[in-house]
Amino acid sequence: MANVKLILREDVQGLGHAGDVVDVRPGYARNFLVPEGKAVLASEGKLREVEHLKRQIAEKLAKELADHRAQKARIEKLGELEVRAKAGEEGRLFGSVTVPQIAELLAARGIEVDRRRVDLAEPIKTLGEHAVTVRLHRDVSATLRLKVVPEE
Repeated sequence: MANVKLILREDVQGLGHAGDVVDVRPGYARNFLVPEGKAVLASEGKLREVEHLKRQIAEKLAKELADHRAQKARIEKLGELEVRAKAGEEGRLFGSVTVPQIAELLAARGIEVDRRRVDLAEPIKTLGEHAVTVRLHRDVSATLRLKVVPEE
């Protein structure tokens, strides 16, 4: 089957940025991109409207970027968050500190972050200080300092 031309309404990781015209497989378009509102079919009329759509998207992205920068400042202003966990004598945790726990810590401080935005390569399994990246936007990432201390 031939690919389908779509206009992206928002950034899609691995595919393109908002306003781009992309070719994708029909199933990907029909089952994910169009129903989720991430893209619209690129008809001749829509292609003419792309410039208007790009202006709308640019305004939306500028507003979101400002919001994400403010959220980054709030996250970095927190300083160091402390997590208590059960640990052995050598500093190894019996469990681990995971992404959902980090998202809950931020939510408890009044900062709502989607857990998929917390970038943690693998769960934290040792005591001490750790740096955790929170990807708020493709251009904005905040670094959260996390201190894991033993439970008493």
